[in-house]
Amino acid sequence: MFTSVADTGHESSGASGSILIPNRFVWPYGGRRVFLSGSFTRWSEHIPMSPMEGCPTAFQVICSLMPGYHQYKFNVDGEWQHDEQQPFVSGSYGIVNTIFLTREPDALPSIFIPEIPGRSHMEVDNDAFGLVEANLRMSESDLEVSRQRIAVFLSTYTAYELLPESGKVIAFDINLPVKQAFHVLYEQGVRMAPLWDFRKSQFVGVLSAMDFILILKELGNHGSNLTEEQLETHTIAAWKEVKLQQCRTMDNGIPYPQRFVHAGPHECLKDVALKILQNNVASVPIIHSASQDGSFPQLLNLASLSEILKCICRHFKHSSSSLPILHLPIGSIPLGTWVPKVGEPNRRPLAMLRPNASLGAALSLLIQAEVSSVPVVDDNGSLLDIYSRSDITALAKDKAYARISLLEISIHQALLLGQDANSPYGFFNGQRCHMCLRSDSLHKVMERLANPGVRRLVIVEPGSKRVEGIISLRDVFRFLLG
Repeated sequence: MFTSVADTGHESSGASGSILIPNRFVWPYGGRRVFLSGSFTRWSEHIPMSPMEGCPTAFQVICSLMPGYHQYKFNVDGEWQHDEQQPFVSGSYGIVNTIFLTREPDALPSIFIPEIPGRSHMEVDNDAFGLVEANLRMSESDLEVSRQRIAVFLSTYTAYELLPESGKVIAFDINLPVKQAFHVLYEQGVRMAPLWDFRKSQFVGVLSAMDFILILKELGNHGSNLTEEQLETHTIAAWKEVKLQQCRTMDNGIPYPQRFVHAGPHECLKDVALKILQNNVASVPIIHSASQDGSFPQLLNLASLSEILKCICRHFKHSSSSLPILHLPIGSIPLGTWVPKVGEPNRRPLAMLRPNASLGAALSLLIQAEVSSVPVVDDNGSLLDIYSRSDITALAKDKAYARISLLEISIHQALLLGQDANSPYGFFNGQRCHMCLRSDSLHKVMERLANPGVRRLVIVEPGSKRVEGIISLRDVFRFLLG
């Protein structure tokens, strides 16, 4: 639904001219009949809102408004409501939401898209958002200003900001059997764990999902070199010292990280982020030692880009206008990996797989394409699920790794292995796939990626869920840090 409304009410700033800016209003909290009303209708007209496809608890409508200040609220089943997740004030009509639309071509009109269950099933007016995106361009000066302010913040605060008030960090002794470590990562729901060498009294490395991917590929492709019995008895030290020496260079010639990457609590957030990016790791242990020689180290936390991004979002929460680039739609900035357009030369393709592809093919693609996840799509390119490196730990459930062949089990079957018996049986359950639209602002994308467990967003086409691209935490930080 696309409605053009020229605002003449006294509560709008009343910008003159015929410029109309499409805006989508969403009520995500349920109801049978939902209407939108506001200063742009003189509070006299109720605009009906339509349920989103696949998400009957969310209602939406797109209105084309003139630039200026507007107030609005929702009529839900005969009762007036406002969205507490959006800006609101007390006015002549009670508590109302507010929105300010600028007519300047380099600024982003406010598009409110609350976080809602089933977000992937959005049904929006493509023409409306195409019009918005076509009129937006990234200013080099805005980019420099935003990057500079973010760099100053990250250089001012230290890794102490990342330490939780309470929590636990799992570490493995290097003499622990690989099989036990495999099961612990799965049972605890963690992706990696630092390694402790009792003889040296030091942390010496990290065991991650990539280690298990390499181990299982060794099992599947070179069974004579590593047997399932060895997986049961071999220690982490044996794997690190012997097997990884044989795999210092992966199939595509990329060296596997050989040194232990960590950070201290006094290091600034910018240095911690750069360590993660430059060493191609998911997170770095924060280790503190009171002595100058580094003896008696204490493991404080595992620092990730997600936690650093959360600090950025929290710091600029009430001053996002000081970062102009945050208000641009992701489709208008060089961010992430996108499906190449027809005739677009030298564009890196987006790695995707069909659900019937073998698990072995998925693991090889994760290594060769240097990515942490691969979207799983149907024949039309619509998103079904996503396979990530960390999903490999699901094979520890009931020792599935000992019963399967990587070339015979499909991605679909591998993902089902990790589901709980009480979870809905099926491919897409809405909990694993985190999606966004090309019209979403960078600010909105950053807020979603700052949530625990969200490491990437798949950019999908409204309605069809056809994959258009993917944005990872690394992409965001490479863009923000330049």
